Amino acid sequence: MQREKFSSRLGFLLISAGCAIGLGNVWRFPFITGKYGGAAFVLLYLVFLALLGLPIMVMEFSVGRASQKSVAQSFDALEPKNSKWHLHKYSSLAGNYLLMMFYTTIAGWMLIYCYKMLTGTFTGLSAEQVTTVFTDLTADPLLMGIAMSIVTVGCFAVCSFGLQKGVERITKIMMLCLLAIMVVLAVHSLTLSGAKEGVKFYLFPDFSKLSGRNFMDAVFDAMGQAFFTLSIGMGSIAIFGSYIDKKRTLTGEALRVTLLDTGVALMAGLIIFPACFTFGVKPDSGPNLIFITLPNVFISIPGGRIWGTLFFIFLLFAALSTVIAVFENILAWWMDGKGWSRKKAVLVNCILILLLSLPCVLGFNILSGVQPLGEGSTIMDLEDFIVSNNILPLGSLIYLLFCTSKRGWGWKNFTEEANAGNGLHFPKWIRIYVSYILPLIVLAIFIQGYIAKFFPNLFGG
Repeated sequence: MQREKFSSRLGFLLISAGCAIGLGNVWRFPFITGKYGGAAFVLLYLVFLALLGLPIMVMEFSVGRASQKSVAQSFDALEPKNSKWHLHKYSSLAGNYLLMMFYTTIAGWMLIYCYKMLTGTFTGLSAEQVTTVFTDLTADPLLMGIAMSIVTVGCFAVCSFGLQKGVERITKIMMLCLLAIMVVLAVHSLTLSGAKEGVKFYLFPDFSKLSGRNFMDAVFDAMGQAFFTLSIGMGSIAIFGSYIDKKRTLTGEALRVTLLDTGVALMAGLIIFPACFTFGVKPDSGPNLIFITLPNVFISIPGGRIWGTLFFIFLLFAALSTVIAVFENILAWWMDGKGWSRKKAVLVNCILILLLSLPCVLGFNILSGVQPLGEGSTIMDLEDFIVSNNILPLGSLIYLLFCTSKRGWGWKNFTEEANAGNGLHFPKWIRIYVSYILPLIVLAIFIQGYIAKFFPNLFGG
């Protein structure tokens, strides 16, 4: 059976970016930027994005395109005989499922907030009542379950139409709408009274915020954000490499996807920080920023219902583009690895994801007594920790070693694939860095994730 291909380069770029662009760009990036004083952190982040994320993305694209397979078969197709690289397929599949076990719930929250904004639920509410809206939402397993189910069934329905007619067509529309909405929201934010102060905080570095112990924290957070924002390490990017031709080099394509992903993150800051400074909101108020702080902002400005609805539609599209991309990777795993038809893979996995997503939904209410990572933690926190702090860094390490080691696919094979076509070449002088230094950095990020989670006071502060 001939492998499906994208109908256009734009489709490939937007879908790959859609996979990378998720709620981390809009939710975590502004919060963490606020924590470390704005632009000084943004500069650190951009440096690490180029040093860490981009090379690994090129490698993942290369493995996908050279093998013409998903992660279910890509290592089998390229690895030397009698080697064990292909075992990564199982941790990769587990990572994709675990990510969707909580991401479908968060996407469901966005869907509910779109509806609440559109219907004027927040109009006339006090700050305390806006907080109660989110508390009541997480306490309602039925509402959360219905929203999660709509997201899951809807995204699998898109995937059921195939790569071009389903995934590419719908994601292109969503991503173009997302980018348009962001521009409109950013322009609006820049007209607010606190815009000047917000932009100054965001785009003019204050290096005093990065002194002492704070600097090392910022370095690791910048590394982590640059690393995790691109969704590298579990084959979600490789699958799209397998769907493209060899007309263009993969370094150039990875750079374009990275710039799109980064552009969305930076634009999110332009939307959020002027609003924070206009309405006296702390820019480092964390996840509350999205579900509590911003609804309060929207209800206090003229036309706030419209702006709020647009903002949550934008968030919903960011979430759904990731869900569709990861669903496609899961489906390809079963179609490549087990020879299933797309229809069978969609049906089985739709039922499976619906069931696997229930613990996360129930973890905020019926199963709230289950606190796997200590007091106050939820089942979602555990699922997120396994994916973000284990499967993504270790999976990225495997791609790195596979593409640079003689015992893997090897440097020569990797660079030939990455540099096939017209465009920017993967530089030869970077070989020592990606072979020996970058793996150690990824390992350090992995270890730091455990230290931050379980031993936060190990080094004082």
